[in-house]
Amino acid sequence: MSYRGPNQFNNQFRNGGVPPPTNIGPVSQSRSAWDSFEHISKQVEDLIDTYCKPLKPYVPGIGRAFIVATFFEDSLRIISQWSEQIYYLHNYRKIWKWLTLTFLVINIFTMITASTFLVLRKKAMYATSALVAVVLLQGLAYGLIFDTQFILRNLSVVGGLILAFSDSIVRDKRSLNMPGLPMINNQDNKKYFLLAGRLLLLFLFLGFVFSSTWSLGRLAVILIGFISCGSIIVGFKTKFAAFVLFVFLFTYNIFANQFWLYGRHDASRDFLKYEFFQTLSIVGGLLIIVNAGAGEFSIDEKKKIY
Repeated sequence: MSYRGPNQFNNQFRNGGVPPPTNIGPVSQSRSAWDSFEHISKQVEDLIDTYCKPLKPYVPGIGRAFIVATFFEDSLRIISQWSEQIYYLHNYRKIWKWLTLTFLVINIFTMITASTFLVLRKKAMYATSALVAVVLLQGLAYGLIFDTQFILRNLSVVGGLILAFSDSIVRDKRSLNMPGLPMINNQDNKKYFLLAGRLLLLFLFLGFVFSSTWSLGRLAVILIGFISCGSIIVGFKTKFAAFVLFVFLFTYNIFANQFWLYGRHDASRDFLKYEFFQTLSIVGGLLIIVNAGAGEFSIDEKKKIY
């Protein structure tokens, strides 16, 4: 709510009920820094709701597609590097060859199928569970389950999957609008998944922070990101913070991780492609939050009540 200035008429019924003189002089319109921030953030949120309204039905689908894009990319990478994958798992990890082949085929099928279902909002619970299982099994197979970088990265992936799953939960609002009937056992589980997704957003961003070399542009994104993440986690000015972080991360990703400029056999291509799709997962999670808001467990929601 915009700042309206001090109430000029608090004393209008004092002094025997005589209203104050009309020539009270100019009213100061100065705002504090905090009031200015609240005013600007409210304007941005209103602009998002107004100008993005035609795109609103498509935003959740785009967000879910961004989140699972890393699984599509991973499945295609396994197919394109089939012999290298088999060689590493069989010779270095000492996994039986038949088990290696079975493991890779199941991974490809599961990632493509479950990701497609999640984007289409079909069997979302099973699709999310399958993709989380893929993350854990890949960590065990490749010997990365206790690696700090892997933990941060995959907590970020799990956080994105939870946000995608929360977006796939559709409430039956008809039961809420039937007069005279008590709302028994009517639980909106979406709020819990939104809360979990917001909390894991910190890991999404930590995975981004410690994943690559440092630069001035990256440092700026990180500083803005930590402030925005804090705001999103507690659920304060959630849409505004998520939108700001979305713009910065999306822009950074396009200019910093241009894997398409490198040849197929260049090692930098694989590294930048991995960075690109991991960051895209974070962007997808932010889109879900921009569309859905923080949910019930947030400062934004409590301010509406109190």
